[in-house]
Amino acid sequence: MRTALVIGTGLIGTSAGLALAGRGVTVHLVDHDPEQARTAAALGAGTDDAPEGPVDLAIVAVPPAHVAATLADVMRRGVARGYLDVASVKGGPRRELEALGLDLSAYIGTHPMSGREKSGPLAATGDLFEGRPWVLTPTRDTDTEVLNLALELVALCRAVPVVMDADSHDRAVALVSHMPHLVSSMVAARLEHAEEAAVRLCGQGIRDVTRIAASDPRMWIDILSANPGPVADLLADVAADLDETVQALRALQSSDEAKRREGVTGIEDVLRRGNTGQIRVPGKHGAAPTVYESVVVMISDQPGQLARIFADAGMAGVNIEDVRIEHATGQQAGLVQLMVEPKAAPVLTAALRERGWAIRQ
Repeated sequence: MRTALVIGTGLIGTSAGLALAGRGVTVHLVDHDPEQARTAAALGAGTDDAPEGPVDLAIVAVPPAHVAATLADVMRRGVARGYLDVASVKGGPRRELEALGLDLSAYIGTHPMSGREKSGPLAATGDLFEGRPWVLTPTRDTDTEVLNLALELVALCRAVPVVMDADSHDRAVALVSHMPHLVSSMVAARLEHAEEAAVRLCGQGIRDVTRIAASDPRMWIDILSANPGPVADLLADVAADLDETVQALRALQSSDEAKRREGVTGIEDVLRRGNTGQIRVPGKHGAAPTVYESVVVMISDQPGQLARIFADAGMAGVNIEDVRIEHATGQQAGLVQLMVEPKAAPVLTAALRERGWAIRQ
């Protein structure tokens, strides 16, 4: 691939442009807001000058509701040899294109499974897709050259190609992305009018659960409007679990011992099912999840503290598998949880204590 046209210079489009331009591809940028395209160009994602002729690949990075119309326009104008979109739903746009009577041999639907809570070109990074799944949904109509162009794009962005049927993809993202986002928003909404004293007690748990609720509501309305059925079905299942959990909690309040036992059983059931589901979430590098041991270190909120810890861990020959930070309320300090292999935990604990770090048991 030598040339590409990115249509839509938000987070995904600009990040793709940065990745391609950084690997020698000539990238042309266009957006309904010319100022946004100029911003993406200034960041190094390409040029906002129009291409002189057809490019190798056109990447449509617009909201799902506009994908079909945008693709139809550029395909009829013949701006590229191949066309793909990066929308988070795949079945609907393809059916819209079929209804318009377009030849879809030059098109393939794709979805990079990567993003951030922030949107727009200023949030973009050239490594946004590295190591992340990038779903491709070819059909029997998809030309081999177009599939190869899509695979080359994924390789240049250093993502991992995953081939799926379009409707199977939409059900999958409803489960692992769209439904969780709404649940996160519902939990975060409980904080809207909560007492300040309660909010000040927020710890890492509530931060983990509500992190994605910070995303742009307008963007998510577009996404959910394109995939409402599967998301609604999943939320109905969640609602049923919530009803049963509420009943179990009410039973725990009862003075009747038998009802309390029923309540315990109900709560234990949902918690154990949660354990079972959580275990299925892929671990590091997409492999089976690994149980790590946590070494908790108290640090001050000063420049260079994390770098010192990582350097000291490296001196001890210990690889940090994951890291979490919990900030102390009202103090310029926090707890760093260093996740390591169980056999490495005593080694790291001893090494950090020797270097003067305060270890929390």
